[in-house]
Amino acid sequence: MALGNHSTITEFTLLGLSADPHAQALLFVLFLVIYLLTLVGNLMMLLVIKTDSHLHTPMYFFLSHLSFLDLCYSSATVPKLLENLLSQKKTISVGGCLAQVFFVFDIGGTEACLLSVMAYDRCVAICHPLLYRQVMSNQLCVRLVCTTWSLGFLDALINILPAMRLDFCKDQPIPHYSCELPTLFPLSCSDVSTSFTVLLCSSLLHGLGTCLLTVFSYVLIVSTILSISSSSGRGKAFSTCSSHLTVVLMFYGSFFIRYLMPISGSTLELISSLQYSVVTPLLNPLIYSLKNNEVKAAVRRTFRKYLKY
Repeated sequence: MALGNHSTITEFTLLGLSADPHAQALLFVLFLVIYLLTLVGNLMMLLVIKTDSHLHTPMYFFLSHLSFLDLCYSSATVPKLLENLLSQKKTISVGGCLAQVFFVFDIGGTEACLLSVMAYDRCVAICHPLLYRQVMSNQLCVRLVCTTWSLGFLDALINILPAMRLDFCKDQPIPHYSCELPTLFPLSCSDVSTSFTVLLCSSLLHGLGTCLLTVFSYVLIVSTILSISSSSGRGKAFSTCSSHLTVVLMFYGSFFIRYLMPISGSTLELISSLQYSVVTPLLNPLIYSLKNNEVKAAVRRTFRKYLKY
């Protein structure tokens, strides 16, 4: 990410969440606990899925990648947030800021694709249960995961390249706790129309596109569930995708609020950003472990296995 000799500003100031020292101390403790729980929860999911043979299925293969993405997502923003909550000088270099933008786009774009792939997996499992093993082969699962990572990287790349050519010469603080592309536009003294257009188009194509694929999968799922005659059968079918549906609603809800609303530095923007970069990575392993009997049983087996040593 060579910045060249364009920028006259070498660092940005992040205003963070509060200017009150007492509030900053409380927020530091809160987000430190959340971050540690996020690490523990997602590492536990990775360990359980890796070691328990009962979970060596396509659904949990995708879930292991989701847990890894949540680890990366949280680690891309929360450590810098914690550092600034303790520091008097709440700054980040221009290069560090653009790197943070890149990784947030990369991980977020990959997660959006992965959630649509997981919706397709649940669609095949519910709509075509007899063909599930045949359709969701190991080779297809690996190709789908590789595609999600590639699309996420491509989305990040096409957004970061125009941003790297921007001249930052306005010494104004960023009304945020992390670097996100929309917050950088007001700080540029060069034309941001290209970067803004790329951001808008990629958000619509990537975000809305993956969302529509997910919605289409759930339309097929719901229609299949409604065609099941017994209420117990409908409940069992819905329980297999309820965890994923909860995660999808949290992710896309906060995403569209953040990237498809006017830039205003409002409290709603901060809350939506905290939702998908701090809260969602913490809740995802909890949702899948508390609402999924297979995961709960696997966790118990894993703990029993390691407590014997």
